Formats: sequence, structure tokens, C-alpha cells
Amino acid sequence: MITCIAVDDEPLALRQIISYIEKTPFLQLRGKFSNALMVNEYLRTNSADLIFLDINMPDINGIELAKSLENPPKIIFTTAHSQYAIDGYKVNAIDYLLKPIEYENFLQAVIKANDFINKERLLKTEIKNTDDYLFIKSGQRHIRVNFNDIKYIEAQKEYVNINLINSDPVKTLIRLKNIEDILPKSNFMRIHRSYIVNLNHIVTVEHNRIIYNSKEFIVVSDTYLNKFMEFINTRFYK
Repeated sequence: MITCIAVDDEPLALRQIISYIEKTPFLQLRGKFSNALMVNEYLRTNSADLIFLDINMPDINGIELAKSLENPPKIIFTTAHSQYAIDGYKVNAIDYLLKPIEYENFLQAVIKANDFINKERLLKTEIKNTDDYLFIKSGQRHIRVNFNDIKYIEAQKEYVNINLINSDPVKTLIRLKNIEDILPKSNFMRIHRSYIVNLNHIVTVEHNRIIYNSKEFIVVSDTYLNKFMEFINTRFYK
């Protein structure tokens, strides 16, 4: 079952999307919203696998909302304006539905989303962890990665790169949030929407940057800076 929410400031368009969701056996509607601000608030404390998101809305449009979400659901954009298609794919939308939307096109888009989400769920179950290491599926291989060997993890669209101390990076098809849930919180910290760092391998911090060498550094984003500095300050001795 795929949980979803629908967002559109046009009542008729919103009702149509809701009717299509209710007509589709593997979709479960979790919420309906008329503006992006309501969605942002909802997703702070709730989750959904998929969002049907109108682009042209007041206050914050759909593209801006998608960019602002730290761990967004998969997105299917809906709009009456075809010129937004490229912008939609820049934020990794699953698909783009042009209004007026026919159910056939809606169904094709949600089948694509269903395949993608189920594949991601399967990959998540294939990450097997113990106390000090995990196995990561990379291509056709399952690679053992010791927690202590991880320097930092970087999100790259639907993939993550696990950067290691003395080995080549391991690339796997999974969301950063999914791997974050598995890592031990005592050793790893999210410091950016695209980065998780191993706290044991931080040597130099300058202002809001973690510096590994002259060509390799990560900026701690404002969202995570206070939490990160609390960690630093508890280990700082004058």
C-alpha cells in the first residue's frame, strides 16, 4: 500500500485527484491540502510515501515546497502549464501530470511511483546491520561496511555515496533518511540535508565547516548547526 497526500488550491482539481486516489486499490489517502504551507506543517510530524503536488499555488508554489522539504515523499506534480516540466524533474519528481488529467495518465504515473517506492523498500530491507557494521547492496554485490570506516555519507539524488577512510566510496540506491535510521546515533550526525558525518573522524572544524583536507570539506547547514555545535562544545576544553 502506498500512502499519499494531495495538494491543490483549486477545489475541483483537488477533488478530481482525490477521486482518482480512491479509485486506485494500492493508494491510501492520508491528507488533502489547499496550500503548500499546510503541507509543510503536516510533514513535520507525519509521513507519506507519495505527494500529488500542484505547482501554481499562492504563497509557496509546488517547486519551492519540494526544494524546502528535508525528506520529501516521492512527488508527482500536477499543473496546467507545461513549461514547468523541466523544473519538476530538477527536484526528482517521479512524474508530471498536465491538467486536465485523465485517469489513464494518472494510473501510469502512480504505477511508476509504486514500482519505485517498492524497489526502495526492498533495498532498505537488504541493508543488514549488526553492532559495528552493515551490509550494503551496491549493484549486484552486498558489501560489508564497518561503521568505523565510514567518513561521511552524501546524498546524490536517489543514491547515496558512502565515503570511506581507506577505500573507494560505496554507492547504493537508497534515500539518506533510510540509512540514517540504521546508523548508531552516538557516532553519526546529520549536518546537512545531503550529508551525515561520522563524528569519530572529525579533526578540524572552522566556523561552520568540517574540514578533512584542503580539497574536502562539508558545510554544516543552519538547520543543524546548533545541534552540531552542542556536540563540539561538550568536548571542548580550554
